[in-house]
Amino acid sequence: MSLEPIAFWGLATILLASALAVVLTKNLFHSVLYLALALVGTAGIFLTLDAEFLAAVQILLYAGGVITIVVFAIVVTERLVGVRLTQTSRQIFHGVIGAGALLVVVVGVIRRVPLPPAPPPVSGDLTRAIGQAVLTRWVLPFELLGVLFVAALLGAIYFARPDE
Repeated sequence: MSLEPIAFWGLATILLASALAVVLTKNLFHSVLYLALALVGTAGIFLTLDAEFLAAVQILLYAGGVITIVVFAIVVTERLVGVRLTQTSRQIFHGVIGAGALLVVVVGVIRRVPLPPAPPPVSGDLTRAIGQAVLTRWVLPFELLGVLFVAALLGAIYFARPDE
């Protein structure tokens, strides 16, 4: 037996447990830490699928950047308000029903699609190919996406400022 299925199932277990902990933990700060663990587990899944670029983006952008911003926001908000923030899962029953229905649909679709017996061989450096495609063929949509993100950030700053 190869190491890939063992790594996949180990990472899948960590990912599932941490995702459940994100939803079920009452302490908001602990919930964010579990989210960071889930994002790192997702990056590990990408690595088992030979998607190094996606794993690096997952670690740098989501697990690094987003989690840092969320932790900073929680700490600053708790200091400003003076109240410890907690989260409650009021609609957990409806969430379980919705997640179960989605699981049934996804498993049904996966069972109908014929999967190849082995993954196709990877040829060349995919990270370099993605970088060259983004910075040559897709440079205009990439730059427009950057302008859109800056506009969204400026809008968020405008709406978040205190009314004077």
